[in-house]
Amino acid sequence: MTYETGRATDANPSDVETREEFTDFLSAVLVDFRSTGASEWENGTLDRFLEAFSAVAEARLVDEPKQEQEQASWRLFAQLVQAATGYE
Repeated sequence: MTYETGRATDANPSDVETREEFTDFLSAVLVDFRSTGASEWENGTLDRFLEAFSAVAEARLVDEPKQEQEQASWRLFAQLVQAATGYE
């Protein structure tokens, strides 16, 4: 499948609550990257990913209330990672 602008990881951050679940999420992100993410993600290189991660953290996640984004959580970290893989 071809993506016009690239895609985000298929790993789902919605159930991440604990550090262990966050590490499981990161493992799923890595599996996705190694399978097709390097060529399909919008930000499949470290420099592009980190640039997008910084931009996502600054811009805030669209679907999350501002108050929840100001309180650090394992889910928020997972959401930022997921968003940064596909952020344009």
